[in-house]
Amino acid sequence: MMTPDGQPYPADGRRFLKRMIERARGFGVELVAAFEPEWTLARREQQLMRPAGQGASHEAAAPPVREDTWVPIDQSLCFSSDGMARAADVIDDVVAALEAQGLAVEQYYPELGWGQQELSIKHAPALRAADAHVYYRETVRAVAQRHGLAASFAPRPWPDQPGNGCHIHFSGWDRGSGNLFADPAGPYGLSETCRRFVAGVLDHLPALLALTCASVNSYRRLKPQMWASAYRVWGPDNREAALRVASTFWGQEAESTNVELKASDSSANPYLALGGLIAAGLDGIGRELELPPPATVDPHTLSEAERTSIGASPHPRSLREALQNLRGDSVLMEALGDRLSTSYIAVKESDIEGFAAEDEVFEYSAHRFRF
Repeated sequence: MMTPDGQPYPADGRRFLKRMIERARGFGVELVAAFEPEWTLARREQQLMRPAGQGASHEAAAPPVREDTWVPIDQSLCFSSDGMARAADVIDDVVAALEAQGLAVEQYYPELGWGQQELSIKHAPALRAADAHVYYRETVRAVAQRHGLAASFAPRPWPDQPGNGCHIHFSGWDRGSGNLFADPAGPYGLSETCRRFVAGVLDHLPALLALTCASVNSYRRLKPQMWASAYRVWGPDNREAALRVASTFWGQEAESTNVELKASDSSANPYLALGGLIAAGLDGIGRELELPPPATVDPHTLSEAERTSIGASPHPRSLREALQNLRGDSVLMEALGDRLSTSYIAVKESDIEGFAAEDEVFEYSAHRFRF
């Protein structure tokens, strides 16, 4: 985005990410990333709705009316072949459309929720990864629409169904020496550079969530024992940790070493989310931060004292709380710059006020196809 006189627009999120990529190069680090989105296929259905305040036994009650609503396309089990078969026509077309754009699909499976899908594309340098996620979302929505369906990337599209995350996998590279995050002799195969980077992300996470979990609806997903993370902890292959050290591939341990931020969803602007993550991680390298002990079990099963011993504080409970943390985080605010941070916070505060004036039904409906 440019100003009318051809100058960089200071509130451009993509330019912010480019600035953070350049900052990382000053540390000798090239960030490689992949967004791992979940989304729900939905179909339109008519349901009988009774006017508010009129019970079925009321003699003068108005007759029920039919209203259109959106529901998941199936009620299949987690990772089931049935769920895969029911979505196959749409998924085949999504894969074809992505590959036609040069976006290599790596894996697909039906996820935990009804109608929920997870389809991952190949990692790429940070800017290209963020661009690819924009193309990905537009492609999925357009293909679903051609099939008479809709795709919801909302963090929590229905109150009785699991939420949709958009986890960010990341690693740091040097063109000469390879993956800077990998060290076979280090704890869990992580290098000192990686540990310090992750420590920085962990340190800034209460504020970073304002960028990675960027909607009012996001905080309905960040609950204990929902594979989304509810506490500020890291751990090896721990799906209840905010930062998960992913298992490596056999025979490709160094190349496949990466860390996953689970406290992220598709309500985030991918440029702001990834740029903020880089700024936080580089601060950890610059200050030579040390990681706290890892969480090797679900942190929600630990006692309060055990959680305190590993620094497992709860995530912010709302977007409002996360924004307050962002305002108080000098590293992230400096990285964003005055114009971008002011504009971003103003938009999010407007959202908070708007949804506070409505009920939960409105919130779910308004977020369902917003992102």
